This record gives sequence, C-alpha cells and structure tokens, in this order.
Amino acid sequence: MNLADYIQKDLNPITLELTIAEVKNRFIQIRHSHLPVVEDKRLIGLIAESDLVTLEEDSKEVADFTYLFESFFATEEDDWINLLHLFARNESNLLPLLDTNKYYIGYYDLNDVLLFYSDTPFLNEEGIVLVVEKDNLHYNFSEIAQIVETNNGKLLGSLITETTQSNTQITLKIKSESINEIIQSFRRYEYRIVSKHRDDSYLEDLKNRSEYLQKYLNV
Repeated sequence: MNLADYIQKDLNPITLELTIAEVKNRFIQIRHSHLPVVEDKRLIGLIAESDLVTLEEDSKEVADFTYLFESFFATEEDDWINLLHLFARNESNLLPLLDTNKYYIGYYDLNDVLLFYSDTPFLNEEGIVLVVEKDNLHYNFSEIAQIVETNNGKLLGSLITETTQSNTQITLKIKSESINEIIQSFRRYEYRIVSKHRDDSYLEDLKNRSEYLQKYLNV
C-alpha cells in the first residue's frame, strides 16, 4: 500500500482575498473541519469551521482574521502513524500535504487514512486480540514476539494502547490455534493479561477453585 494513492487534489484552497461569507459557503459544501489557506502555492495556515461560525463580519476578507489561523501539515516523508497522530493532535479531518520545498500539493482526508489503516494485517487479517500489561521498565517487544512465536503463534501487529507512570498496556493481534499456551507463557514472563478469553485455562481453574471454596464454606 502506498500513501501517495490517498492524496486528494479536488479541493481549491481558500485565499486571503475571499470574504468570510464566501468561506462559510465553502464549508457548507464540504465535510471538512478545516480549510487550507494558500498564497502563491504556499500554505499560510488553516481556518477551522468552528472558529468561522463565530464571526459576524461576513463582508470582511480572510486576511483580516489571520489570528484565527492554525498551523499544521503533513510532509511526503510522514508515514500513516504520523498522519494519525497529526489528525488527532489537531482535531481535524483534513491534513494539508507539503512537498520538500514546502509548497502545498494536496491534502489527506482522515477517512482515507483510516481506510488505509484498515487494510493492514493488524485489522484486516483474522486473529485474536490479546491485551497484556507490564511495568514500564521490563516490557520488551522482542520478548513479546518471542513468546508468541515460540508457542506456534504469528504476531500480526502490536500497539501501545495505554501508559501510566508505572505500567504499559500493549494490544496484540495474534494468529494462533492455541491462544491458551501463549497466554500462560505471558504469565510466566510476568505479563498481566488484561483481555478476557474463553480459552484461558488459568481463569477456568480459578473459577473452579472459587466454586469449590464456596461449596466448602456452605457446608
């Protein structure tokens, strides 16, 4: 997959000479949260629809409101992880793309990038989602891969989904015919299993012991 295939060029950027009324009308016709402001093929900034609707001076030009401009963009070197980070950090569903000379060449749409992500094996291939947790000083991705592979599993992808001051939570996508062996192996390496699995014999054993204890106490 090539991110270049997802570059969009169907949107005419706004310019400083446009009136606020014209830009408001442009937002009505699209589904984007921001629009790029371009002058002489260079990105000056972006203006958000949420800021624009607060303006009442519809006859004034965009140039009178440069203080509202936001500054963020992607480059041709960015990978899809960086793109998702930029989308999230700037709370936008449009991301301007600049070339190596900092000229505006198009934009990425959030939905397209999410579609790109959905085509990766991490989401697209069938597998089991396993969430593990360990203290920050002792988790190791090479160790995680080794645990999965030595138990005849295939690691389709991994993602850090939560961090605290002491612990890191990692979501794994695994292809395996015996997830229980992998789960028990993670426990032996002192990983905590966060997700719930029907094939987890450890939990089944705890359940049986609890039921036995309850019967004993009721005697």
